[in-house]
Amino acid sequence: MMSQLPLDLVRTLLAVVDEGTFDAAAGALHVTPSAVSQRVKTLEQRVGRVLLVRTKPVRPTDSGEVIVRFARQLARLEHDAHASLGMTGSHETTRVSIAVNADSLATWFLPALAQVPEELRPCYELRREDEDHTARLLREGLVMAAVTSSPDAVAGCSVRALGRMRYVPVASPAFAARRLGGVGSEVALKDVIADVPVVAFDRHDDFQDAFVRRLKRGHRASTVRHYVPTSEGFVDAVAAGLGWGMLPEAQAQPLLDDGRLIALAPERSVDVPLFWQQWKLDSPALTAVAEAVAAAGAAALHG
Repeated sequence: MMSQLPLDLVRTLLAVVDEGTFDAAAGALHVTPSAVSQRVKTLEQRVGRVLLVRTKPVRPTDSGEVIVRFARQLARLEHDAHASLGMTGSHETTRVSIAVNADSLATWFLPALAQVPEELRPCYELRREDEDHTARLLREGLVMAAVTSSPDAVAGCSVRALGRMRYVPVASPAFAARRLGGVGSEVALKDVIADVPVVAFDRHDDFQDAFVRRLKRGHRASTVRHYVPTSEGFVDAVAAGLGWGMLPEAQAQPLLDDGRLIALAPERSVDVPLFWQQWKLDSPALTAVAEAVAAAGAAALHG
């Protein structure tokens, strides 16, 4: 029942998580640190669970994440209600926080946001995260929506399919001639691909390893790896001949067309399904963003 979650206590917990310490939260709320501590303890007694790990900065427990997500959703509903009643300032914006993977951000995602009606006055806070990990930010209540690879809805969220992002194995012509024996058969590629330098986004990026395993079971890409943690930089590194890599088709195609890249095994492309997850809120801004993202995904992605 709502009476079990007094709103002043819920907002206090959110302030502590956002500010990182009880003292900082006290300053933001204009109360004493002891008052903040007492409110958090009272809320923990109400729900019968520990909500915060008292580290520096503090971090919410799994139960605390549920309360934090509720607090952020409450703030969004309150803002939308004020806007509907004409109680917001004429220049007040609507903050929309979204987690999105780097490759979507570099290709099709930003044009989608440009289609959201300006009268909604959206103000975007984008958090770049691997598509396998964006759902975590939703669970923690740090974002309102996410582009994710998981079709399993986070608690309190809806999910819809966007399409499949296609990745293709490519290299510069000079690199292929020097390290891969030119553009040969898949059999020839299988013999050498695990031993030549490779470009990876970061240490979580296993696209290149997955591709090598498909060619040569039990093997992975070379330990000679160049980590380039931006989507545009990744493309430039492969085009410069630092190594081979798996590029989004949308980024690779112009370079394939002008001969700056060559496809190593066109029939071995890898498709990554993408989904849109968002809070279940009747928020005009969030609804408009969702529709724009779904339309852009349908136009830019496969399937």
